[in-house]
Amino acid sequence: MTDEKIKNSNELEFAVFCIENVAAKLGVGAERVYQAFTEKSDILNGYIVPEYEVLHTQSREYIVEDLLDVMRERGVKDYDGESDFASKKIQSCD
Repeated sequence: MTDEKIKNSNELEFAVFCIENVAAKLGVGAERVYQAFTEKSDILNGYIVPEYEVLHTQSREYIVEDLLDVMRERGVKDYDGESDFASKKIQSCD
């Protein structure tokens, strides 16, 4: 996967959408998910932005589940460094 920066407002809005919806699903603050996607991994610039063209055509539920899978695969840890974000009790997106 290539490391790409956000190039336009559509990609920015989509990145915010991803962060906020993953945060809602996990029941955590958006700032923590942003840190997980940027400081604890390269999910934002290494996955979300490069795959924008495909991902933004999918449903919210698909995108959130896909990002949770990516977090699991990349071993993204919670702020305490002990538990995985993606293994937390999941909240409903609705």
